[in-house]
Order: sequence, then C-alpha cells, then structure tokens
Amino acid sequence: MNDNTAIRVENLSKSFGDGDSFIEVIKDASFTINRGELVALIAPSGGGKTTLLMMIGCVEEPVSGQIWIGNEKVFDNKWLTKETRKIRREKIGFIFQAHYLIPFLNIINNLLLLPQANKTDKKTAKAKARELLKYFDIADKEKAMPSQLSGGQNQRVAIARALINDPRIILADEPTAALDMQRSVDVVKILKKIALEQEVAIVMVTHDERMLPYCDRIMKIEDKAIIFK
Repeated sequence: MNDNTAIRVENLSKSFGDGDSFIEVIKDASFTINRGELVALIAPSGGGKTTLLMMIGCVEEPVSGQIWIGNEKVFDNKWLTKETRKIRREKIGFIFQAHYLIPFLNIINNLLLLPQANKTDKKTAKAKARELLKYFDIADKEKAMPSQLSGGQNQRVAIARALINDPRIILADEPTAALDMQRSVDVVKILKKIALEQEVAIVMVTHDERMLPYCDRIMKIEDKAIIFK
C-alpha cells in the first residue's frame, strides 16, 4: 500500500433490516483517499453519506468488505480489533454540524478532554491545545466559555479539538450547515489548509454545492455505488 494512503476501502457494503424492511445503502464500495486531500462526500438526503462516514470512522459496522486506516487493516468482514474506540481516539478526528462543546468547560479544557482520555502528559497536551488555538487565530479565547464565542469561533474550536490527537484522518459531517455563506467558506478553507499543511485526509459530507470548488475531489453515492466526479 502507498505510504501516502490514509483510507482504503474495498467492496464495502451496508444494509439495514431484513424481509420487507430490508434497505441496502452501500454496495461494493471501493476507493482510496490520500493524505493531504479534502474530499467532499455528496448524496441525496438519506443516500448513506453519514453511514459511510461512520463506517470509515469505525463507529458503524459494515455488513461486508475491508477497511484500512493508513497501513492498518481494521475491518475484514468483521472488526479485527475490539478496540475500535482506541482507533477513533488515536487516529481519527470528528467534526459535526453542531460544535458539541461542553458548555460548562472553558475552551482550552474542551480541547484537553481527548488528550486526558488518551493519558497524554498534561503539559504536552496544554501546549498542543494552545498551539492549535493560535493556529486558528483564537488564542485569546482559551479561558472563554463556548457561550461567549460566535458560531464560527466555536466551529474553529471544534476543528481544533479534532486535531488535538494528531489524527491522519478527519471526518466532517456537514460542518458548515449551521453557518452563513461567508463563515461556511472560511471553515472549508481552513479544512483545505489543514489537509495540505498537516498532511491529513479530510472527508467532508456536505449538501452545499457552493463548497465543492474548494475540495480536491468529489465522492458521490449514486445508486448505492461510489463514483468520483
């Protein structure tokens, strides 16, 4: 496998229910995403975007197929480890439509939650958190509460939180849906910058076609199959 490969999927399928309630969402999907890429994932409503993202993120179990995270095969018709949570903590960053910051913790303590779970040295973790806040031009907000920040600033904190564990992959599920046009563009430009400068593979679910020109590739779920536009 190419050392630049961040995500590799082979013959991945996912369905729900059985009998009259059987629904096939993804069928025999195969693709590779490299480090440094920002890839948009699009599909009609209910077309399986979030399901695919959660399978890549080791949250949702596929029915069949294979998944590699970097050079590690994590799924081969079954999870190859019981520690999928550990994989998520150490190798994958998640960004959602809502920022999901803990409202009673200040900004820097929100960032420190994941390093604490990974038992990272507190001094090292705090230095990394401050470096990220500086990177996102919100270093002066570390002691502020989420309620004191704008929607765009909170989403920057959420992106910083996704980077705190130095992941090779970031999975973003409609990260701009709650923002206006200008803030949406700002967030996508930040994601593009992160992909290039941090050599991170980013898969971004979006329904907003205005964001697509900022992405390197467009991955579409069409008739249960994956195609690239």
